[in-house]
Amino acid sequence: MNFFGRVYEIVAQIPRGKVLSYGDVARLTGSPRACRQVGWALHSNPRPNEIPCHRVVFRDGSVSSGFAFGGPEVQRAMLEAEGVAFSDDGMIDMKKYRW
Repeated sequence: MNFFGRVYEIVAQIPRGKVLSYGDVARLTGSPRACRQVGWALHSNPRPNEIPCHRVVFRDGSVSSGFAFGGPEVQRAMLEAEGVAFSDDGMIDMKKYRW
């Protein structure tokens, strides 16, 4: 399986209400320095209704300004609909919501 396929396989397993960082996904693929490539794979997500790329965020708990499927407001709304809370400064508590 190629790198993108491994990314999609991992991200598809993230449960509702949980998140991983790009670095978390990169480590799980066996390529811990491939954070940007994870982002590119998710930006190219061929099945956004099946592969929940909205559940991948930056390591500080912020959402991506370049979320490919509607922008950061849509990503945040999707996560909030799953029960993920944001602080007043727009961050997710990674200790609480990391899968």
